[in-house]
Amino acid sequence: MPGIQVEKLDRGVVALVQANGKPFVSWRLFPGEEKTVFNLYRESNGKAVKVNASPLTAATSIEDSGADLTHDTRYFVRTVEGQREGKDSAAWLLKAGTTAKPYFSIPLKTPAGYTPNDVSTADLDGDGQLDLVLHQAGRGRDNSQNGETDPPILQGYKLDGTLLWTINLGKNIREGAHYTQFMVFDLDGDGRAEVVCKTADGTVDSQGKVIGDAKANYVNEAGRILSGPEFLTVFDGKTGVAIDTVPYIPGRHPDTENPTGDQLKAVWGDAYGNRNDRFLACIAFLDGIHPSVVMCRGYYTRTVLAAWDLGGGKLKSRWVFDTNTPGNGKFAGQGNHNLSVGDVDGDGRDDIVYGKMAVDSYGKGLYSTGIGHGDAMHLSDLDPSHPGLEVFSIQERYDDAGLNFFDAKTGEVLWKKPSLKAATTGGDKGEGPGRGLALDIDPRTPGFECWGAGAGVFGSVYDCKGNLIATGGKAPSVNMGIYWDGDFLSEILDGTRVTKWDWNTNTANPLFDAKDYGCVSDNGTKANPSLSADILGDWREELIYRTEDGSELRVFTSTIPTTRRLPTLMSDHIYRMGIAWQNVAYNQPPHLGYYLDPTK
Repeated sequence: MPGIQVEKLDRGVVALVQANGKPFVSWRLFPGEEKTVFNLYRESNGKAVKVNASPLTAATSIEDSGADLTHDTRYFVRTVEGQREGKDSAAWLLKAGTTAKPYFSIPLKTPAGYTPNDVSTADLDGDGQLDLVLHQAGRGRDNSQNGETDPPILQGYKLDGTLLWTINLGKNIREGAHYTQFMVFDLDGDGRAEVVCKTADGTVDSQGKVIGDAKANYVNEAGRILSGPEFLTVFDGKTGVAIDTVPYIPGRHPDTENPTGDQLKAVWGDAYGNRNDRFLACIAFLDGIHPSVVMCRGYYTRTVLAAWDLGGGKLKSRWVFDTNTPGNGKFAGQGNHNLSVGDVDGDGRDDIVYGKMAVDSYGKGLYSTGIGHGDAMHLSDLDPSHPGLEVFSIQERYDDAGLNFFDAKTGEVLWKKPSLKAATTGGDKGEGPGRGLALDIDPRTPGFECWGAGAGVFGSVYDCKGNLIATGGKAPSVNMGIYWDGDFLSEILDGTRVTKWDWNTNTANPLFDAKDYGCVSDNGTKANPSLSADILGDWREELIYRTEDGSELRVFTSTIPTTRRLPTLMSDHIYRMGIAWQNVAYNQPPHLGYYLDPTK
């Protein structure tokens, strides 16, 4: 996308001490730097020494075999052009006596009774370094469950553990995977990210300013929140101060803030708030240049997407797409617990793939497959021989599209696989696969491999054309994927474990487990890290997990040597949009917008 607003990041130098006692150092490459040469410097005890004997032209990572860590040690890089060096990059500090471990720690100020949960990342203060926004979760409830919850809390952190701010969303925002979708991105182009989320009476910003009525309490006897005003607030990412607040679009009911159960049922399909409190969100460049935030409500029945722009400190409505609008009926009931963003129709503007349907950059329905709801979906160039982008997803029903693969521009179903009758229930109980994953894990066939898990799929792995390539109950896990070991195949990420798929034996071989370092995954059976993203170092992705006691986030980065050279994944637009929406509802892995051929 020519002219698109991009983040201005520094080199992202990171250094960790390996088991052999030697630091492994890596840094970012940017687009257009395929031939850029680097020198790496170690500064210790007041003296800077060049680490490499000759300029570094291959991977942007190297082991420093000559390091002496008895003093504080700073690592930085310089570009090299002919005989001239560029300026020092921002440096990474290894404190004297740093011991071998594959992570660095971010100490947290976790409120009593709370647990660190999902994380998003962007540059909050404009210094060129990515920072973190952490969702601290107290007592939570699924939409299907009654019971009171604790107010969701958001905190902004720098990677050194500096707490920038805390925002308490208040008693009138329910805690759970489907309620609080928070977007973190530089929406106004000033070089500093904002934070956007749904708020309500009693939300308190970082300076103690209350949004709405501080005394209002809309929690009913069942512990649900089915009445009262709903807002959308944008907060300053550096300070946590509320910048602007507008009514949330859409409200629970078009005519009243206090709908009855019958009114809710008429609009959303149930009377107790299950379907109307299903929220999604994303960032999308709807004009091809500037980011908009898109806040969404509903996917089982009615679905509404509302796009907003930030300018002059004010949120401005761009468009609203509503399946209740005449002519949009075929788009209802097609959403997942997640979404994806990319220019699927080739007009230079982002579109939103919302499960089994898509909305274009102008807020018009692009297509509906009619397949219906599933828990997982993946957008990328899954089939490099097919023009454009493709989507792989699942259907939870027992039908002919338990696994489905379709054209992201047109919605044309390219292949699908039926759900089998659930053997454990003795017949057709309306069940299909619960999860599905698409990753390139087998170099023998071009494109991504696709598989599912749950009722009716039983371990079958398919290539991007729908051909069966592995079966017998030995499919990989279906959680997430990651680039970790240094080749261009994806590794498999499940819970705290990273494994490598052996396509000869149909087995997953362990590479790494954050559990060995006192960490746990988030969100129960969804078992995801707080964040998986390329936030530092070379093109491989970092893993962020919370410690068992919730006192730290630990950021793991690969120290496996690699010969591959690639610009930071964050420079790929579809990948960057994926990092923005990764925390939404049921976390899914980000994907590149292009095919990364493992044979090259």
